[in-house]
Amino acid sequence: MAGELQGKRVAFLVANEGVEQAELTSPWGAVEEAGGQPVLVATEPGEVQGFNHLEPGDEFAVDRTTSEVSVDDFDALVLPGGVANADQLRTDEAAVGLVAAFFDTGRPVAVICHGPWAIVEANRVRGRTLTSWPSLQTDIRNAGGTWVDQEVKVCDRGTSLLVSSRKPDDLPAFNAALIGAFSQGGPKPNGKNGKPGADGHYADPQDLQFGQMAREKEERLDEALARGEPVPADEPPERRPRPGGKAKPKSGSR
Repeated sequence: MAGELQGKRVAFLVANEGVEQAELTSPWGAVEEAGGQPVLVATEPGEVQGFNHLEPGDEFAVDRTTSEVSVDDFDALVLPGGVANADQLRTDEAAVGLVAAFFDTGRPVAVICHGPWAIVEANRVRGRTLTSWPSLQTDIRNAGGTWVDQEVKVCDRGTSLLVSSRKPDDLPAFNAALIGAFSQGGPKPNGKNGKPGADGHYADPQDLQFGQMAREKEERLDEALARGEPVPADEPPERRPRPGGKAKPKSGSR
């Protein structure tokens, strides 16, 4: 993996307490070995307290805080797990905004364990397929995503590559997949081949605009369904009323 991420800055986004230590240190080491520059971004300055499941582990110095950084400072994002870490992170407005910005600007994201909570909070799960710690599967489905139970999943649907894994035992596969995704330089420009387009951008700005419009349309439609209003005729069959029942909201639980 040496040199594959040369010159790339990778944000590791965490809360200051509760991160699963192995899910921080193992991908961090993989990024460094590949020539990348990992940056520890936390919700507050000072130290990040790692945990080995429920036992306190090591402390790690924060490089930058969520209020200090911009998505333009980085090439890729890693969201480690740990239930307390992920639960706190999703309540930090700057952190959630940063997560959304990685998707909206077409930068690759890697997430493990409870980390997808931040993506759910950012409303960027809809239409994506990912894995996680099993207890998150209902949250992911309710947010419009597809949950799978596998060691590592690379989802290339959308403007950004999304790498996900379930738990620390999956870290070897997770690390290999995230290095592969991050080394491509970003997602599929114009939905195609994983390399920057002629203008140097990873995603067509028009695609990003259409993606935002599609999300807003889905939200409006789900609200209409919740009020019992009819589904427009141009919606796909699965969104229209079925015999003996109402149309199924796309974000509803299975």
